[in-house]
Amino acid sequence: MTVHVVGGGLSGLAAALRLARAGQAVVLHEAAPLPGGRARALPDGTDNGTHALLGANRAALRFLAAIGARGGWIEPEPEGLPVLDLGDGTARRIALSPAAWRDAARRPPGLSARALLALARLALPLPWRDRPVAAAMAAHPALHRALVEPLAVAALNTPAGEASARLLGAVLRRLMAPGATRVLVARDGLGPDLIAPACAALARAGGAVRTGARLRGLARAGDRVAALDFGTETVPLAPGDAVVLALPPWEAARLLPGLPVPARFAPILNLHFAHAVPGAPVRFLGLLGGLAQWVLVRPGGVSVTVSAADAAIEAEAPALAARAWGEIRAAARAFALPGAWPEAPPPCRAVKERRATPRQAAGGAPPAPPRRPLANLVLAGDWTLPALPATIEAAIRSGAAAARAVLRR
Repeated sequence: MTVHVVGGGLSGLAAALRLARAGQAVVLHEAAPLPGGRARALPDGTDNGTHALLGANRAALRFLAAIGARGGWIEPEPEGLPVLDLGDGTARRIALSPAAWRDAARRPPGLSARALLALARLALPLPWRDRPVAAAMAAHPALHRALVEPLAVAALNTPAGEASARLLGAVLRRLMAPGATRVLVARDGLGPDLIAPACAALARAGGAVRTGARLRGLARAGDRVAALDFGTETVPLAPGDAVVLALPPWEAARLLPGLPVPARFAPILNLHFAHAVPGAPVRFLGLLGGLAQWVLVRPGGVSVTVSAADAAIEAEAPALAARAWGEIRAAARAFALPGAWPEAPPPCRAVKERRATPRQAAGGAPPAPPRRPLANLVLAGDWTLPALPATIEAAIRSGAAAARAVLRR
């Protein structure tokens, strides 16, 4: 049996690796020049986005261990996240773990007994009607601004005024385990610390990768896929072959009309500055009240992330770069980052993902699509698990689920 995995993002890579290690012949088809999807490396070596993992992301961490890349992911801020409030200039370290809030210096602002109770209600799987995160925390604006809103925007990529409190509650419950709140980033980048090791592990397991191969259509015979149409080539499927479709929802719907998929999406903007600080440690900083929410400082450059970037995505790159660089300089001063931080912004690459994730609004999740819409075709992708945020963790979990479905045939 040959399994054709269509889509070389993390869900496709996770499915392909698991199938290849289970002894299946695997061919991974990727439309872009390189695998990686939204976690890809750009031609200049920077990442398309600033992706972080939490200790709660068990599936992602297992995947890193399986491809021999766990050592490339480091915890840059073990004492708590450095957060600068651009509104009042306050700089502090905030712990994500409630166990650490016994230390007043690491406690988020606004953490009263009533606010803690509201946060606990948000985390409990109670049978209440879903509502926006901002509405759930309306009585506790300080804690909402300092902790809940940044977490909701980062995890759900949706403004807190519409983001699902129920879905954020699922995130909060996962953060309660020991070590779950550790924040990890790729030391050298997503290319060398995630995608390249995954491709190498797939090659060692016997899997093949074809790039520049966009699937144009599915030839069907009854309830089965009979052939894959790549435009310049048609790949027939033998009776025992299978397909894992690990594509964005709009591509899956194009190939499988009538498939239930998300209809609304949220953008992410990433800005990568060519500002080297040789020998400096990797840092990960939070910002409140500005354009960007997170700053990742590596010796070779500085990147910022703007999640739920509905307004920023339409702005011109030079204006965005100037504004973000001013915020970066403020954070560098507040936390005494080494090196020179000149007033003029260095060269900057803007990466705009207009449909980065489904819009994860209160009460707005579509039903989960069938894992196996056709007899020899299964689906993968973070959007196929609407009970989880659309993240690296969900992508890898969906790839594992797709591989299990293929192996159970």
